[in-house]
Amino acid sequence: MGKKIKGTTVRLTGGDRTFYICLDIFLVLIFIVVAIPMWSTITLSFRPNHFIGSNLEGMFLAPWKWSTAAYKALLGNNGFILAFSNSLKILVMGVATSLFLTIPMAYVLSVKSLPGRKWLNIFILLPYLFNVGLIPTYLVVTKLGLTNHLAAVFLPGAIGTYNCLIMRGFFEGIPEELKESARIDGAAEWLVLLRIILPLSKPIIMTIGLYYGVAFWNDFFHAMLYLNSNALQPLPILLRNILMASGMNEFVEVNAFGEASVQSIKAASVFMAAIPMIIAYPFIQKYFAKGTLLGSVKG
Repeated sequence: MGKKIKGTTVRLTGGDRTFYICLDIFLVLIFIVVAIPMWSTITLSFRPNHFIGSNLEGMFLAPWKWSTAAYKALLGNNGFILAFSNSLKILVMGVATSLFLTIPMAYVLSVKSLPGRKWLNIFILLPYLFNVGLIPTYLVVTKLGLTNHLAAVFLPGAIGTYNCLIMRGFFEGIPEELKESARIDGAAEWLVLLRIILPLSKPIIMTIGLYYGVAFWNDFFHAMLYLNSNALQPLPILLRNILMASGMNEFVEVNAFGEASVQSIKAASVFMAAIPMIIAYPFIQKYFAKGTLLGSVKG
């Protein structure tokens, strides 16, 4: 038994076979752990209101017996559409703002000839190691007049120190000769960044963009603090209200969604909240491993 690598055959030892078998078993177990809750959520969201049976029986309910009442109720509810729209706005504006601020900062930190570069890196690390706390952050946000603005959700955390350091490591891995050749030709630093660095940095930009996107899409804490208007509440806040209302038998929020059962509404809400990330990840996956690996090696 062997494994072909570029025309040659590498023979596997007994220990190698055992390792690969154990690895396969481990990956199958991980897949089962992830797949079962996901499948349970999907089937629960399609479960008809008149269904009588255990959760295990509901997981294997025939697709032609499924009901789309929960999804019709959600999509037909103005509150859900508004919350979904607010979350999309926060996602798009947050990722764009974060990348716009993180890319130049990471590039500056990667320039080895920058005076005071060591101290600047330490200055960037300090807020990462020592959190200033919630109250000072809240006071800054309110004094800036960001309360009841969607920017309050993404602007305070627009630059993530961890993401900035990973991107800095990726920029440091780009051959210095490419940058020097552009500088010799008279290019300013911003031109070096735009013409040389960014075209070579698609993996790390997509990876860091995914990190920011997941964080902003799932963020409900900052929205709960700074957005007091119901017209501005994002999807995580609406889902939290639905879960809390159903858990405490307060059906004001849940009854607004029609005839679907409470459990189906909850499952459909969770599944629909994950759809944007599920759609985006396959397009970013080919850049994800490369961007994280290359950024972490130097970082």
